[in-house]
Amino acid sequence: MSVVRDYVKLHFIVWIWGFTAILGLLITIPSVELVFFRTLIASLTLWLLLLYWKRSFKVDVFPMLKIFGTGVLISAHWILFFAAARVSNASVCLAGIATCSLWTSFLEPMMTRRKIKLFEVALGLIVIVGLYVIFRFEFDHALGLTMAVLSALLAALFSVINSQFTQRYDPYVITFYEMVGACLGTVAFFPVYMAYFSNGLLDLTPTAMDWLYIAILAVLCTVYAYSVWVELMKRLSAFLINLTVNLEPVYGIILALLIFGEKEQMDPGFYYGTLIILASVLSYPAFNKYYKRKAMSIDNLR
Repeated sequence: MSVVRDYVKLHFIVWIWGFTAILGLLITIPSVELVFFRTLIASLTLWLLLLYWKRSFKVDVFPMLKIFGTGVLISAHWILFFAAARVSNASVCLAGIATCSLWTSFLEPMMTRRKIKLFEVALGLIVIVGLYVIFRFEFDHALGLTMAVLSALLAALFSVINSQFTQRYDPYVITFYEMVGACLGTVAFFPVYMAYFSNGLLDLTPTAMDWLYIAILAVLCTVYAYSVWVELMKRLSAFLINLTVNLEPVYGIILALLIFGEKEQMDPGFYYGTLIILASVLSYPAFNKYYKRKAMSIDNLR
């Protein structure tokens, strides 16, 4: 039952994340400023919660620096994610994020020194085929899709790094320090952003509705969903989690079509490509089960 509960939690937070691209489009301030407010509010919320729960904030110095660095990766991931949705649309952005499993299939063995599983690489390559189909029919959205794919690479990287922290520290403490790192990383990016991307301006005046959407983004989609995600990494592999996160396009595209209507409707080729990507998600459990049985059979023969 605990495994089933973990899977239900995982799919619930993936559904929440499917809504983040939509929130990013509903919020009027630019992506960098949006990430700044999201991480600032998330940091403050987590700080208050940890004080209320009387949790220890203590983390060793070197792991603390790594956690802060991971937060910087998260800020870059979110900036690219929301910018991708702005230059294309939510559906294209979410399809690009589905490449997360491809990057994880290479990064996790490299960083954890475990043996590469060929079927994981094969499933990742299926994702590439799906992307090719999308690019072929939706080349006008190439910039947005490229940004989303880079965002997915960063997501895979910090997912694998996070899986190393979860065995030692409270997931809410990890998330708190990562949100602080993400906020500071965004602030550090401000000078570059103002010099090359925003004509020297910062838009730090959200509307009343912006504040509502940012609060939902920070508390529900970040503090709750992200902390649960970190907790699940104690029991589930980074690859399985990121492969399940590939369902984010399904939930997100359905929600985007319901909310934005015709603006989100794409060429049929886009949906064919997305279905190819999702095929890798749905086939993973069967391949993984076969791989484990084969490994056990070999061990029994020894």
